[in-house]
Amino acid sequence: MRFWSALTMVGVLHTAAPALAQQTTGDLLLPPVVGDSIPQSLTGQAGDPVRGRAFVASRQQGLCLLCHTGPFPEDHFQGNLAPDLAGAGRRWSEGQLRLRIADAQRLNPASIMPAYYRTDGLQRVGTAWQGKTLMDAAQIEDVVAFLQTLKN
Repeated sequence: MRFWSALTMVGVLHTAAPALAQQTTGDLLLPPVVGDSIPQSLTGQAGDPVRGRAFVASRQQGLCLLCHTGPFPEDHFQGNLAPDLAGAGRRWSEGQLRLRIADAQRLNPASIMPAYYRTDGLQRVGTAWQGKTLMDAAQIEDVVAFLQTLKN
């Protein structure tokens, strides 16, 4: 039952959450994808890990804990559909994390993880949300900076 509830929420995220976007972007041009990563920052600056943690743990913004578990002892209801975020900074490089957040479906077209920084090629996006991303570039960099701190 928990699986279907979380999967339904992923569907809601993928169709309704673009309203959460901070910017209207039109066609986004990501920095070059090299292998399985985006080595270059989307903003040209490092993110803030404190803001990144707050975003990941937020039930109003990131919604990451619907599918992921992680080192968030204050949150007793965490998902089990996606990889545990503990150790993410050890398992993946900064660039690998950036691509997985920006557009995980480039690596795995069957991924249930929403494309947080893509506006084209999406399905069932309401007219009011077309051309908007789920996260802006600074939010992605903040989350990447936070995940990089998770070495254990």
